[in-house]
Amino acid sequence: MDLNLPPKVTERAFARLAEIAAADQGKALRVAVEGGGCSGFQYEITLDTPADDDLVLEGEGQKVVVDAISLPFLEGATIDFTEELIGARFVIDNPNASSSCGCGTSFSM
Repeated sequence: MDLNLPPKVTERAFARLAEIAAADQGKALRVAVEGGGCSGFQYEITLDTPADDDLVLEGEGQKVVVDAISLPFLEGATIDFTEELIGARFVIDNPNASSSCGCGTSFSM
Protein backbone atom coordinates (compact mmCIF):
# COMPACT_ATOMS: atom_id res chain seq x y z
CA MET A 1 0.00 0.00 0.00
CA ASP A 2 1.39 3.36 -1.02
CA LEU A 3 0.24 6.00 1.44
CA ASN A 4 0.99 9.60 0.60
CA LEU A 5 0.92 10.64 4.23
CA PRO A 6 0.93 7.88 6.89
CA PRO A 7 -0.66 8.58 10.27
CA LYS A 8 1.59 10.14 12.90
CA VAL A 9 1.70 9.74 16.65
CA THR A 10 2.39 12.58 19.09
CA GLU A 11 5.05 12.43 21.79
CA ARG A 12 2.24 12.72 24.34
CA ALA A 13 0.61 9.52 23.04
CA PHE A 14 3.90 7.59 23.11
CA ALA A 15 4.58 8.92 26.63
CA ARG A 16 1.19 7.64 27.84
CA LEU A 17 1.91 4.21 26.34
CA ALA A 18 5.24 4.22 28.19
CA GLU A 19 3.43 5.09 31.45
CA ILE A 20 1.17 2.08 31.12
CA ALA A 21 4.16 -0.06 30.04
CA ALA A 22 2.43 -1.39 26.92
CA ALA A 23 5.68 -2.59 25.30
CA ASP A 24 6.70 -4.40 28.50
CA GLN A 25 3.54 -6.49 28.06
CA GLY A 26 4.33 -7.17 24.39
CA LYS A 27 1.44 -4.92 23.38
CA ALA A 28 0.99 -1.97 21.05
CA LEU A 29 -1.78 0.58 20.74
CA ARG A 30 -3.95 -0.63 17.86
CA VAL A 31 -5.92 2.05 16.00
CA ALA A 32 -8.52 0.62 13.63
CA VAL A 33 -11.49 1.95 11.68
CA GLU A 34 -14.69 -0.08 11.61
CA GLY A 35 -18.10 0.42 10.07
CA GLY A 36 -20.73 1.61 12.53
CA GLY A 37 -21.19 4.34 15.04
CA CYS A 38 -23.60 7.21 14.66
CA SER A 39 -21.71 8.76 11.71
CA GLY A 40 -20.87 5.69 9.58
CA PHE A 41 -17.38 4.77 10.80
CA GLN A 42 -15.90 4.46 14.26
CA TYR A 43 -12.43 4.20 15.76
CA GLU A 44 -11.47 1.10 17.69
CA ILE A 45 -8.53 1.80 20.01
CA THR A 46 -7.16 -1.16 21.96
CA LEU A 47 -3.96 -2.66 23.32
CA ASP A 48 -3.09 -5.58 21.06
CA THR A 49 -0.23 -7.71 19.79
CA PRO A 50 1.21 -6.38 16.50
CA ALA A 51 0.49 -8.49 13.40
CA ASP A 52 2.95 -9.09 10.55
CA ASP A 53 1.04 -6.91 8.06
CA ASP A 54 0.46 -3.92 10.40
CA LEU A 55 1.98 -0.50 9.83
CA VAL A 56 4.12 0.00 12.95
CA LEU A 57 4.81 3.52 14.24
CA GLU A 58 7.47 3.59 16.97
CA GLY A 59 8.56 6.12 19.56
CA GLU A 60 9.91 6.11 23.13
CA GLY A 61 10.21 2.32 22.95
CA GLN A 62 6.47 2.03 22.29
CA LYS A 63 4.46 0.99 19.24
CA VAL A 64 1.24 2.10 17.60
CA VAL A 65 -0.10 -0.24 14.90
CA VAL A 66 -2.64 0.21 12.11
CA ASP A 67 -3.99 -2.65 10.01
CA ALA A 68 -3.94 -2.48 6.19
CA ILE A 69 -7.72 -2.06 5.87
CA SER A 70 -7.78 0.94 8.24
CA LEU A 71 -4.76 2.71 6.70
CA PRO A 72 -6.61 4.55 3.89
CA PHE A 73 -9.09 5.96 6.43
CA LEU A 74 -6.24 7.24 8.62
CA GLU A 75 -4.05 8.81 5.94
CA GLY A 76 -2.55 12.01 7.37
CA ALA A 77 -4.28 11.54 10.75
CA THR A 78 -2.67 12.40 14.09
CA ILE A 79 -3.00 10.03 17.05
CA ASP A 80 -2.75 11.91 20.34
CA PHE A 81 -3.50 11.55 24.05
CA THR A 82 -5.53 14.14 25.90
CA GLU A 83 -6.45 14.73 29.53
CA GLU A 84 -9.59 16.81 30.11
CA LEU A 85 -12.14 17.24 32.86
CA ILE A 86 -14.30 14.56 31.24
CA GLY A 87 -11.42 12.07 31.27
CA ALA A 88 -8.20 11.01 29.62
CA ARG A 89 -8.17 9.20 26.29
CA PHE A 90 -6.41 8.62 23.00
CA VAL A 91 -7.87 10.82 20.25
CA ILE A 92 -7.63 10.91 16.47
CA ASP A 93 -7.39 14.16 14.49
CA ASN A 94 -8.40 12.89 11.05
CA PRO A 95 -8.30 15.27 8.05
CA ASN A 96 -10.29 12.70 6.02
CA ALA A 97 -13.37 12.94 8.24
CA SER A 98 -15.99 15.23 6.73
CA SER A 99 -17.98 15.22 9.97
CA SER A 100 -17.75 13.59 13.36
CA CYS A 101 -20.00 12.82 16.27
CA GLY A 102 -19.83 14.61 19.60
CA CYS A 103 -18.43 11.43 21.16
CA GLY A 104 -15.23 11.80 19.10
CA THR A 105 -15.09 8.12 18.15
CA SER A 106 -17.50 8.19 15.20
CA PHE A 107 -17.02 9.97 11.86
CA SER A 108 -18.07 10.06 8.22
CA MET A 109 -16.06 10.55 5.04
